[in-house]
Amino acid sequence: MSSTATMTVTDVKANKGMNLVPTYEIKLQLDPTVVLDADHKLNSTVQSTFGMPAAATRINVGFLDTSCTQLFEAGWCVRVRRVEGEPSLDLTYKKRFDIVVGDIDAALTTANANGFNASDKKYEARVECRHKKQTLTVRRIKEAATSDDTGVDLPSTRDSRRLLREEAPERFDNWGCKKWGTAILAAARIFGPVMVRRSIGDWKGMKLYVEVWPILDAEGTGLDYIVEASFKTDNRATAAAEQTRLQEVLMSKGWFLAGDMSKTQLIMERYGCYPGLENTDLKEC
Repeated sequence: MSSTATMTVTDVKANKGMNLVPTYEIKLQLDPTVVLDADHKLNSTVQSTFGMPAAATRINVGFLDTSCTQLFEAGWCVRVRRVEGEPSLDLTYKKRFDIVVGDIDAALTTANANGFNASDKKYEARVECRHKKQTLTVRRIKEAATSDDTGVDLPSTRDSRRLLREEAPERFDNWGCKKWGTAILAAARIFGPVMVRRSIGDWKGMKLYVEVWPILDAEGTGLDYIVEASFKTDNRATAAAEQTRLQEVLMSKGWFLAGDMSKTQLIMERYGCYPGLENTDLKEC
């Protein structure tokens, strides 16, 4: 039998276009007990080391999913985000693919087989590199107008659902079946919101971001502070080399915290304990 005759549906999808060309984002955790001051803000030593201003930018983030996290379990992350000083609201639809044993190209091929390839310029591929774990994400970002130009308030749960459903891209909406995504969003609630503080400095000519995420603790009575340093590059070799160098610097200063924590997963777990079903159109998953 010829190879053409044995080609699977997945093979056909994979050959519709070239694989996406990803950018690379390095994400390393910092020890909050060392790098934050008494007010849980980035301390001046870290700021001066990386040439960061004293004032941080606020970013308000809310993730939408059902109480049983149907989107997250299917590998999707859907969020609304408002950055201080920016006039619009970001609507993000992100699909994640595991990278096994560092095989980035295999993950890109899997994404291609699922309809994400280089022929569609509306989607951005990114390899997220943590301490040891790597993940491929493919995202589509849309913008929505806000009622004011200076605040960081997010829309209500109802309005967030409406905006995300109205702007839902086809690949997300029809992922499981026709109108899969918007049907799930109709029953969604907000996980969060989380008010992030972002400082921007420099690492080897690239923008270095250090973000402080105050996330509900496991008991639901206080906050855990997740601190993450990150930079982006288009070059795979640069990403690997500079990840090693940045980690060495952080370790030498006693700031590095080994771990591969996903902030999104932590938020889904922590805020999932508080269903808030009064904010949903549907009462059950």
